[in-house]
Amino acid sequence: MTSKDKRPREAFVWIWLPGATDPVVAGKLTAEGDSLLFNYGRSYLERENAISLYDAELPLKTGVLQPRKGLDMPGCIRDAAPDAWGRRVLLNRLIGVKGRNAAATELDELTCLLESGSDRIGALDFQRSATEYIPRAPVAASLDDLLRSAEKVENGIPLASDLDEALHHGSSIGGARPKAMIDDGRKKHIAKFSSSTDIYSIVKAEFIGMRLAALSGLDVAPVELAKSLNKDVLLIERFDRKHTAVGWQRRSMLSALTLLGLDEMMARYASYEDLAELIRHRFTDAPGTLKELFSRLVFNILCGNTDDHARNHAAFWDGSSLSLTPAYDLCPQGRSGNEATQAMLISGENRLSRISSCLETAHNFLLSHEEALSIVVHQISVIGENWSRVCAAAELSETDRNLFQGRQFLNPFAFDDLADDAAHVKSLANEVRQALSMPGIPRRR
Repeated sequence: MTSKDKRPREAFVWIWLPGATDPVVAGKLTAEGDSLLFNYGRSYLERENAISLYDAELPLKTGVLQPRKGLDMPGCIRDAAPDAWGRRVLLNRLIGVKGRNAAATELDELTCLLESGSDRIGALDFQRSATEYIPRAPVAASLDDLLRSAEKVENGIPLASDLDEALHHGSSIGGARPKAMIDDGRKKHIAKFSSSTDIYSIVKAEFIGMRLAALSGLDVAPVELAKSLNKDVLLIERFDRKHTAVGWQRRSMLSALTLLGLDEMMARYASYEDLAELIRHRFTDAPGTLKELFSRLVFNILCGNTDDHARNHAAFWDGSSLSLTPAYDLCPQGRSGNEATQAMLISGENRLSRISSCLETAHNFLLSHEEALSIVVHQISVIGENWSRVCAAAELSETDRNLFQGRQFLNPFAFDDLADDAAHVKSLANEVRQALSMPGIPRRR
């Protein structure tokens, strides 16, 4: 690791424009104090097909562009930076030989951008040169090798050089769990590994959540389960990449945190209500998008996914319009009791994981009370009708199945306060919950 005074002071931002398979340089990031400033290159501004990195933050114009008020760097840049897991990989790579001292070391943002893998989420990459693009490309490695490498990173063991490079390729992926990138030449996947700290099968929980969400009609990333060294691996197909005869195209993405003008320290203020308002004004097909987002909110509550923070929602950006990406990270979370809250506010100051919270905010999604109820009933029914089949596909153990059904999935707390014309939803949830605990017994319709 370089000393503080030798840390990089600038980085050039390269972008894959819509439909392109090769990047062009868009501009330069410069460190000034604790902030990163950006300015577009003249040659980029002169391009007929130039798009802004995000017009609400970095509009296409000359001169130095400051981050939004309260931010140290543009959110659209931060979205391309590694999160917790990626930073652990970088620490292992850069200062792994220092052992335990690595835990107390911080990586500055420019170092994270310049040292993490080039095949990062979205359509940006970062280079030291404004004229020559040199990708930090992957080294071929098997799933078993990548899993062994991830376990070494978790245990603070420095990696061998070849495995270092292979796992380093995935260091730019967001999130906190061990993961890597897989490329079979036609499709790209993110591989999520089991962790030594897991007390239940989180990998299978996410598989079940994603599969049931798709069966409910939600637009979700395709997933499949694999095995490596007798451990489960979840493979999520990347939706920000498109394979063509002449190469890979990349799609620009922005997190909801960026869309709402927030950073991690302000994430607790992110709300579905504010995101819905932004969708009404900025997104293509606002009515359809609002219904999709509302349906995701409902499903998060029904499946016990309380980790629905604003980085787990995102939009494609094509330079003029926004459109919701497929859903991802729909993973039921550990739960010791019944009461729970969502990571994002639902409306006002309310974040309680209740179906009533959804019904009360339905108008913000341009949905009537009856339409909202119909979505809830449909999803509960789909979970009940497909539960055994999806659990069997996941080869879920009896212990984990008993843990998930009625605790993460269809927890009673979600329905406790339903009354009047919504009381039948509570009755339906009770009926389905009982059926989940008795596999093979058909549910009364």
